[in-house]
Amino acid sequence: MAKGNHKRVRGKPQARSLLEHYQPIDGVVDEMVDASGNPRPAWKHFVEALDELGAEKLGQRFARADQYLRDAGVYYRVYDKAGANEREWPLAHIPLLIEDSEWQAISAGLVQRADLFEEIVADIHGQNRLVEKGILPAGLIAASPEYLRPVVGTRPAGGHFLHFCAFELGRGPDGRWWVLGDRTQAPSGAGFALENRVATTRALSDIYGEMHVHRLAGFFRRFRDALIGMAKESDGRVAILTPGPLNETYYEHAYIARYLGIMLLEGEDLTVSGGRLMVRTVSGLMPISVLWRRLDAAFADPLELRPDSQIGTPGLVEAIRQGTVSTVNALGSGLMETRALLAFLPKIARELWGEELLLPSVATWWCGQETERAHVLANIDRMVVGPALSTRLAFEDDGQTKLGAALSAGERADLVARIERDGEAFVGQEAVTLSTTPVYVGGWLEPRPASLRVYLARTPEGWTVMPGGFARVGLSLDPTAIAMQRGGQAADVWVVSDRPVERETLLPRESDSFNRTRPGSLPSRAAENLTWLGRYIERSEDTVRILRAYHVRLAETSDPDMPLLADIRDYLEPFGIDVETAIPPGLIGTLDSAVYSAGQIRDRFSPDGWLALKDLSKTIHHFATAVAPGDDATRAMTVILRKLAGFSGLLHENMYRFAGWRFLEIGRRLERGIQIACTLARLTSREAPDGALDMMLEIGDSVMTHRRQYPVQAGRRTVIDLLALDPLNPRSILFQLERLRAEIGLLPSVGGEGHMSAAAKEILQLNTAIAIKEPADMTAKALNELASEIGGLYNSLAKAYFG
Repeated sequence: MAKGNHKRVRGKPQARSLLEHYQPIDGVVDEMVDASGNPRPAWKHFVEALDELGAEKLGQRFARADQYLRDAGVYYRVYDKAGANEREWPLAHIPLLIEDSEWQAISAGLVQRADLFEEIVADIHGQNRLVEKGILPAGLIAASPEYLRPVVGTRPAGGHFLHFCAFELGRGPDGRWWVLGDRTQAPSGAGFALENRVATTRALSDIYGEMHVHRLAGFFRRFRDALIGMAKESDGRVAILTPGPLNETYYEHAYIARYLGIMLLEGEDLTVSGGRLMVRTVSGLMPISVLWRRLDAAFADPLELRPDSQIGTPGLVEAIRQGTVSTVNALGSGLMETRALLAFLPKIARELWGEELLLPSVATWWCGQETERAHVLANIDRMVVGPALSTRLAFEDDGQTKLGAALSAGERADLVARIERDGEAFVGQEAVTLSTTPVYVGGWLEPRPASLRVYLARTPEGWTVMPGGFARVGLSLDPTAIAMQRGGQAADVWVVSDRPVERETLLPRESDSFNRTRPGSLPSRAAENLTWLGRYIERSEDTVRILRAYHVRLAETSDPDMPLLADIRDYLEPFGIDVETAIPPGLIGTLDSAVYSAGQIRDRFSPDGWLALKDLSKTIHHFATAVAPGDDATRAMTVILRKLAGFSGLLHENMYRFAGWRFLEIGRRLERGIQIACTLARLTSREAPDGALDMMLEIGDSVMTHRRQYPVQAGRRTVIDLLALDPLNPRSILFQLERLRAEIGLLPSVGGEGHMSAAAKEILQLNTAIAIKEPADMTAKALNELASEIGGLYNSLAKAYFG
């Protein structure tokens, strides 16, 4: 790539360098430029490359990154006064660059810290020497809500308490990196770091390719292999435990599960039987040996921890005591996030190892000690004062942490009185002045405060550090504005080497041996959601086909009171479909239900499938306010049908033919059989108005087939023969029953080998009975009874597999 700030592009002089407009903040370290305003070594080539692209191309490239994130469905749930809302992922397009040599120093300091934390957690839950010697205050530990008494004295099955940690870092005015907070409970953001990397490299692929940036995949491969290695039992499984789709970082849970090929479970998917943690699957109970939990420990077991938890698994603590399951991280390890503990880490490191911390914590004083309390009170204007037992960072505004310098005289006096009265409840911390990193705003670079989150994972060889991480960048110069809930942005982190780096991937090496393994057992909840997804999509399609046929005739006659249209209105009304509205709310509700069911199993969806479903949802919601009855609605229904077919085709062609696909297919066939039977009963009855048979063929997408198959005009018997009894017509009832018989017959046995399930018996009887019917047998009453019998198959399936 040609270098220089004054090259011409297509005959026009290039705009000023981005550095000419950049104004670092006085007294604050800037990550991109030094005190003289010159780019640091890791940034020099990067800034020159941005200059060469120019503002127009940069804008296009950054828009490409944003489009990728929208297409991939990356979101973050924000909680405010309006409730919980999904927010598009706020990518800061300029990555934070760190030189390899500096990264090695950061890594060494964090590995030391992780090892120290392992010893502290093990001691607190074991011999308690630190409390016995007075190095840690007993009252501080005992008062913490993260000190979980039911697990005290329990040694983890895998031998370690900590397996996956994150540390929040900030660079101070002296240029040193400081630890602002520790994440040992259930660290979030690693999946978002991967998405940041993908989106950023989509925009800056040429620059990324020229710079020696360390890859992230190797970190995840080593951690995945470590998790699998922890499952020592031959029948053990590895799973990720999520609080569910309403959690603020649920997207990441699903993404990581899909990326690593690990089951994603909720608390209700699990049970404890015989002292072992088991997952409810369509094949029965299966053991879980390793559980990477992404929910706070207190919610993990309502039996022994928080009784009000709706997202835990009763008996999980007992399974941990029995040593039959390893949790990542161990219950109780969240204690290390307690803000007040930062005050004691230097002394603990000297006591245990005779060492100083390589990466010091932000200066912290616990006000439960007289000398420290006096220091905080004497220097309160230079302090951030907050709850001692808080596990949040000081700059994450929680409504309780106060910046002394920002208090009024009355607020200051009140805080001082509270500290003097109840010092154990408070810590004082040095006010953080974060370094700044560039963000792209309106065609220019501007400095914003940033913090860095770095991830560590335990492997058999020791801790491995993600070569990069997750930078939180402020929306403004206010350091509290870097929090995601307050509008902060997220940036990729590039660790840049001066020599080529290994191009690691998640794939095994060519020399590695492998065995083809069957997909993991399908959790019952996932099977149920897949079944209902199939049903909702098929129900939507059937409704759209009926509505299209209705609006075609409405456009032709302009008479909504003609007998056939009135009959369709009466038919659809009990289902909540009001045809007087071009896009009825009942149809929108059915498709919203499909999106909800799919959202419960995001880890089992390809990005293309999810994008197609969201696009379908967006289209139908748009049409709801933009389409009029008649010809306009007819065209809209045709568009919706195409998108429904596209989504169904993606699933049908791309899903692995195992249990998950089978339940999705069963849901589709159940619903299509029910809908065809009900509509046939209505439109082929003796009382059906003129034109009903032609409409039935149109709804059944069988007009051309009927013309080829029968050399006569459509009559009741020919329509029933084609749409009820023809085994080769993919729209016929018999076709659905034969597909159901095949797929249900391949489901896991629930009564032991050689025993047919109740559903298998029912579908065999039903299929046989219909296969020998004649069109004359298929009266309206018989068709409605058949629809009811097909619906009953779901109840048998639910009893066998979803309970």
